[in-house]
Amino acid sequence: MLQLFAGLVCVYGLMCVRVVYGQSEKGERFLCTAVPIDQDSSCPVPAQSASPQEEELRNTIMQLRETILQQKETIISQLGTIHELTSKLSQCESDSETLRKSSKDTMDDVPKDPNDTIDVLGKTMQGLKDRLENLEQQQMRANVSGASFPNELRNLLQRRLEDLESQLLKKVTELEEEKSQLYNESVAHRLRTDSTLNSLINRISELEKGGPDLKSPENFKVSLPLRTNYLFGQVKKSLPEMYAFTVCMWLKSGSSPGIGTPFSYGVPGQANEIVLIEWGHNPIELLINDKVAQLPLSLSDGRWHHVCITWTTRDGLWEAYQDGQRLGSGENLAPWHPIKPGGVLILGQEQDVVGGRFDATQAFVGDLSHFNIWDRVLRSTDILSMANCSSYVPGNVVSWSDDNIEVFGGASKMPLELCEERLFNN
Repeated sequence: MLQLFAGLVCVYGLMCVRVVYGQSEKGERFLCTAVPIDQDSSCPVPAQSASPQEEELRNTIMQLRETILQQKETIISQLGTIHELTSKLSQCESDSETLRKSSKDTMDDVPKDPNDTIDVLGKTMQGLKDRLENLEQQQMRANVSGASFPNELRNLLQRRLEDLESQLLKKVTELEEEKSQLYNESVAHRLRTDSTLNSLINRISELEKGGPDLKSPENFKVSLPLRTNYLFGQVKKSLPEMYAFTVCMWLKSGSSPGIGTPFSYGVPGQANEIVLIEWGHNPIELLINDKVAQLPLSLSDGRWHHVCITWTTRDGLWEAYQDGQRLGSGENLAPWHPIKPGGVLILGQEQDVVGGRFDATQAFVGDLSHFNIWDRVLRSTDILSMANCSSYVPGNVVSWSDDNIEVFGGASKMPLELCEERLFNN
């Protein structure tokens, strides 16, 4: 006798399998499976084992289901990441716009240390880039497994990130410019403060001593220690009309490149009426009525040197002396041009307009003394005697005297025994 126990099982909604267990009178057991859905399950079906095709189909179905579930989880995760990244981008754009507006409203909002702001913006930018790279890597993995990704949204995020990067770079540039400006202003302020303090200290010392300890009115020097556009000396009297001149002085400078402008004389309509200048790596030049002659002088070794320049309007003849020796001469330097009267004579600066608009790069750095001008060409023997300290003849147009020289901007007048100091330094 055969006893049967039957049951109906549905697999993934695709097909029904009826499992039938039984036992014959002889003790034999039977198993029936794989009954199609459209077949009546109540009808007895001969017991048979599942075919290899059915087993393969069943495995494929299970794998597809697992793949679909994984892809669904991946897409949900990616959507969450996209939403989070979009929120952060919006927040960054809002913060950048707020910072831009507040920077324009008031200078008080400029950060005390722009480097901190630049570092923060750089870190934020790098973080956003890392998140975008992670998102792209997830997209690549999703594409390998067959999942789709919203390319339009990715492109939108990329464009927004590029816009934000451009805004951040612009802000960094603005902060760098503000930093440079603040630095330059602080340096200039510090130099002005130091110069003013030095001038006050020197003045206090002079007042405490009852004025500079000068054995004679000409025994002093004008000291110009910094290359600025506000330290200078000025001769109180102007020049008359001249058809020849000799300018002599003692100077000491170790400035490089170029000693700058020991003196300049400007008149209305011609700021370069007479100028002695060594600018940058150019040789020392003598300018008369803006015409130029190069002088074979070397004065930037930090030692005292006696310098004399002679000129006459007749054929524009000129001579240059250093330490009593004539080192160069020439002609055709502003020939037949008389030196105009009524100008301003400045020590240590080159004038772009009469009496002003100085350029710090052309300023003289060092010490000046015994600046004298004659309205004639001195003999070479007289020049040699002054260079050897064997005689001293004050200029008949401008003479070196404490009463004739004013100093400004922190330049100072100091006592000087010139020949003794020259011998000691040399």
